[in-house]
This record gives sequence, structure tokens and C-alpha cells, in this order.
Amino acid sequence: MSEQLENQMIAEFDVPVEMRDGIVLRANIYRPNQEGKWPVLLHRHPYNKDTPPISFGLYDISRAVRQGYVVIVQDTRGRFASEGEWELISTSKQEASDTFETIQWASTLPYSNGKVGMFGESYSAFVQWAGMLKNPRVLKAATPSFSWSDPFDGFMYRGGALELGFLSYWQLGMYLDTLSRRYADEQERADALAQLVSDIDQLKTEMKTLPLKQFAPFARNKVAPFILEHVERGMDQDYVDALSLKGKYDKFTVPALNIAGWYDIFLQGTIENFLKMRNKGGSPEARQSKLVIGPWMHLDHSHQAGEINFGLAANYAVADMAGLQLRWFDHFVKGKDTGIINEAPVKIFVMGENVWRDEYEWPLARTNYTSYYLHSQGHANTLHGDGVLSTIMPDQEPADHYTYDPLNPVITKGGAIMMPPDFSSGAFDQREIELRNDVLVYTTPVLENDVEVTGPVKVKLWASSSAVDTDFVARLVDVHPDGYAQNLTDGIIRARYRNAAKGEAPSLIEPGKAYLYEIDLWSTSNVFKKGHRIRLDITSSNFPRWDRNPNTGRQFGEDRAEDVVIARQTVFHDAEHPSCIILPIIPRR
Repeated sequence: MSEQLENQMIAEFDVPVEMRDGIVLRANIYRPNQEGKWPVLLHRHPYNKDTPPISFGLYDISRAVRQGYVVIVQDTRGRFASEGEWELISTSKQEASDTFETIQWASTLPYSNGKVGMFGESYSAFVQWAGMLKNPRVLKAATPSFSWSDPFDGFMYRGGALELGFLSYWQLGMYLDTLSRRYADEQERADALAQLVSDIDQLKTEMKTLPLKQFAPFARNKVAPFILEHVERGMDQDYVDALSLKGKYDKFTVPALNIAGWYDIFLQGTIENFLKMRNKGGSPEARQSKLVIGPWMHLDHSHQAGEINFGLAANYAVADMAGLQLRWFDHFVKGKDTGIINEAPVKIFVMGENVWRDEYEWPLARTNYTSYYLHSQGHANTLHGDGVLSTIMPDQEPADHYTYDPLNPVITKGGAIMMPPDFSSGAFDQREIELRNDVLVYTTPVLENDVEVTGPVKVKLWASSSAVDTDFVARLVDVHPDGYAQNLTDGIIRARYRNAAKGEAPSLIEPGKAYLYEIDLWSTSNVFKKGHRIRLDITSSNFPRWDRNPNTGRQFGEDRAEDVVIARQTVFHDAEHPSCIILPIIPRR
């Protein structure tokens, strides 16, 4: 830190804040080295306030201080310097009151002018939403970035399948701090931490554990009981209500600047939060919320997503997301006319064309939802098969078949994930996966003109299975002229949860019977350039991102390796069963 900066900023560390129940949380405070009162920007997170990760939203502290803010970074309950115990479900119920009390405390500091804004991403975004539920009068604005909405749509589950890769990696990582609190003896603590580190390093192998209820890293380290309990409970909405924003948006009165990434695990949640705030927010200010989506991954917001370089303009820093957030706070917290409220409510990065673009709604009003139908002569297996994707309705065509073996699943390669380092997120060539016989591949002819796909993507799949329960996975792919198959977005549906979106209880399927499965691929924005092709992959696994369906129909998590059933899958595409992917086509000017 330079001498000039030292003269401009005062830093205080481990400042205690006592909660109503007596637990003491600790924060670092950074403020201008001048007389006066300033608005506060608060960041509460569980990842150690002393080692600020550069990816957590507005973390250019010195810039914020120079622009006349007090910045407070606090360890949440049970984390690092703060007292208490941390468990996801129990602590999530406490985050609303902890955040509210911290906001109230921050507003009464002698150098505070009584106005507060909040920033941060991921768990920190959830903390903001939790605090906003309490409607603290002094909270004026928030920037909840990379945030979930429904825990059962991309956080704990997706389409009824467990988010195994994310939950195991994240939960075990969280316990690197928590576990050290459980041992008074230094040697016991060191041994326990060494075992946990080893288990995290071995997750690629450990995640193959069957039955899932005996997942060794959790049992061995006595950590993350939430996961095992959740395996028992399944998709119990009441159990996770404190983590969910569903049905609560009319209670939020604070305007939110929502920031998301096309390759982020919480993309759909961030979009949903924006839409619900614009339509159902509890105040005129809340209904002025905005949305920004770049080609970013979770915890990595550079211009490189996996193997694809989207150009320097896509970089979080070059796009000046910190500056955008400061303008947001200047407007709502300081009351300055920054002009931001008159700008378009949606800003997206259009991949393929690699440009930023302002929009005035989501989905775009000019969208032409276009069905691309599956076709083949019954041999769509692998990228060398005869699968075709076109806007022509099918007539009488033979179905496609493949065998899904839970003990030989399709392995995760890229996508909107956050998993052990063995599995990188973002865009990757899918051709290795598409060479498998248990992957059906449907591809358009070479495009004669650019085709823009921007908005929500859904697959309507007519399929049957020889099993009483199984999974279907769909993936949208941009095939480059050299054959490179770039994954854009994907989704999964567990057969027993096929009608969950309609509010129906889970039910097994009748073997051999054709069902219509709607697979939500969330959203994307990509220009399929002239000379490229549009591709849809269909299979039954994406492991270990999602847990494998053992095809038995038994209680979740109980099946052993010797119990699994190999399923014969059939995908129909004929006049009575017109399987298709519905693409949001944007007319090109």
C-alpha cells in the first residue's frame, strides 16, 4: 500500500459486532482518512474477510473508499474470525437476522451517514437477499451477483437430479475452516484436516461411491451432515425454505443490480431474481432492478471461459463491473444522478459475435421461438450417425435407441459447473463425448447465414425407457467449421420428476411407454455464425455433475453398485411424437 493511499484510507481489523443472541461476528473496516460521515458498503461472506477473493463482486476496496464510501467486510456466523457454528441449513435461517443487525450496526457507526448498500456474489448474494427480507430502512441498494433463486433449480438439485459435483466439492471445502474448530488437541486437528484435504483431492474417485448414502468423505470426516440428511429428505421445499426466494419477491423493497454468467452454476437463479423483482418487487425502486450477463463462469470472470477466448471486452475488469456497481450505489445510496436508472435494464454479452448489447426486457420481445425437430433413420448414435436437426416437422421415422449403463456414465466436460479441479467449467470441445454410442447427436446442415439464439432454451423430448425411473440429458452445441463442438447450455430431467413443474408429486414411469419430457436448458446468447452448425446432444448422464440415476426406482441414495439396472432408452421423432428443441431466434438486422 502506497504512502499516499495510507493517508487516504484507515483500516480497522477484527472489529466485533455482537448479535442479539450474544454471538460476536468480526469485520474489517476500510474508510476515508478524513473528517466526515460516509455511506457504508457491506460485504458479508463465509470465505475469510482477510483474504478477499478478487471475484467477489465489488472488491476494489480502495476505489470505493476514494469515491467516498466506508467498506465493511465481515465473516459470517461460524466462519473464520466470527463466533458460532456454521451449517448450511441452520445457519441460513440465521443469516437474515445477522445481516439485519449488522446493517443496523453499520449505519450507526460514528463515521457513517446512516445509509447502507450491500455487494457480493454467490453465498454473499444469498446473504443480501436474506437481509433484504427484514426490510432494514437504512439499506438503499444491493448488487447480488451470481445468485440462486430456487435451491432445487441449480443449487441442490436440477430437474430432480442431485448437484453432486458442486455440493460435495463446496461443502467439503467449507469444512476446511469449520473442522479446525472441533478439535482442541493440535495433533488431532492436524490429522483431521490432512484427511479432509486428501478426500477433497480424491473427490473424482470418491464421487463414484454407491450407495450414495455411504459417501465416504462425509462419513469419514464427520462433516457436511446436511448432504447426507438431504439425501434422506429429497426435494423437501419446507426443509430448504430459508435458502429459497420463491414467493418472497413482494417483500423486497431494495433495488438489485443482478450480475450473471452464461457458464455460471446460478445463471437461471440470477435471471429469475431479476424478472421477479421487475414484476413483483415490493417497491417502485425494487422494480427498477437491472440485469447484466457476461460469458463468465462461477468464480472466474475473465474473458476466457474454458477453451474459448471471448475477447478482452468480455473481461469483468475491462467491462468495469466494479464501476457499474459504484454507479448503482452512487444513484441509490448517495442520491446522485448517474444516469444509470435511465439506461436499458438488461445488458448481455452475445457470444459468437462477442459484443455487449443493451436490451429492454427479458426474454427479448422480438424473439421468434422456433422448433428444430429431431430426425434420423434410427441411427443417430455418435457424431458420425445420421441424426439431423431441422425446422421440418417429422413424419414417419424410426426411433433412435441407446443403452444407459449407470456404471459407465457420460463424464462431465465443461458447462455451468463448479467442481473439483479435475472438472473445469466453461466451453469445451464435446466431440470426445459425442463419439460414445450412448449419445444421440442431431445436427443442422451448414448454416448459410448467421443465426442468433438469445433467450430461454427448452427441449421437448418424446422418449421411453425399459426402466421404471431414469434420466435424460440435453445439450445445445455450436459446431464450428473445423468440427469443434462448443457446449453452450444443457439440462437434465429425472423421469419421476417429469411433472414437478406442474406441481405434481414424483411418480415412476411405465417401462416401454412414451412420455413427453420437457428439459429446461436455461438460457444462452450465441450467434451461430455462417458456416457453423447447430447441434443437440441427447443422453442419460452427465457425471459427476449430477448424480447417476441407478434406474431402479428405489429410495434415493440406497442403491449399491450391484443393484443398478441398465436401461434401454428410446427417443421418438415422428408425427405423433415430434421431439424438438425450441430455440429463441433473434431476427438479424
